Amino acid sequence: MTVTTMPPGPPAPARVIAHRGASASAPENTLAAFRRAHELGARWVEFDVRLTADDRPVVFHDDRLERTTDGSGALADTPLAALGELDAGEWFDPAFAGELVPTLEEVLDLLAEMDMGANIELKPDPGREADVAAISLEVARGLWPETAPPLLVSSFAPESLAVARDLTPQWPRGLLLGALIDGWSDMAAAVDAWSVHCDAALLNARGAAEVLDAGYRVMVYTVNDPGRAANLWDWGVDSIMTDRPEALLPLAGA
Repeated sequence: MTVTTMPPGPPAPARVIAHRGASASAPENTLAAFRRAHELGARWVEFDVRLTADDRPVVFHDDRLERTTDGSGALADTPLAALGELDAGEWFDPAFAGELVPTLEEVLDLLAEMDMGANIELKPDPGREADVAAISLEVARGLWPETAPPLLVSSFAPESLAVARDLTPQWPRGLLLGALIDGWSDMAAAVDAWSVHCDAALLNARGAAEVLDAGYRVMVYTVNDPGRAANLWDWGVDSIMTDRPEALLPLAGA
């Protein structure tokens, strides 16, 4: 395969990215998790964005509330006011009781205050691929400081990334794939992706080289073992998302 030159783009994200914040030591996707990531020395975090019933972007991973709050039902059926009454911390540890599901605005304000970079993963409900991108990125565009590292916008949904390409072309896009499926490069090219994000358990050295040779950054999730992280960096992986940034940062060198 012919090696291509890496296309011009923003500076690479940190080699270690705190996955949903420091989610091994604080409840995922909460302000507490992002503060903890900062305390542990992480310079970048990754988090998920979904829309509430009243089209407010909030930072939340699952499509349902049960796993990480004391509520029940679909997040997409829950208005923001009702979401604000739920506890999003006690499930993790009683010390975090009272932690809330944060809005996108709250998270971006906090990260800007702490001078941290961010990878926003857009998680659309079926049929709302364009909506979650348009609404979330309009909010982000109004809040994210021009002096901060460009936001990296990722998604498994090419439709969401296409909206991101058109609405916020100044921010790089990451195509989430899990495994390198047939036709992945066509999918990446269609949304003018800057990076390709793979499940570390489904990536091998040959696959990493294929992505790099095609001119994309390689990012992987979710790795908590330092030995595994070292192998991935040896393959040329650019950034690793981890629940335990403190375990990987000493090896990262950046």
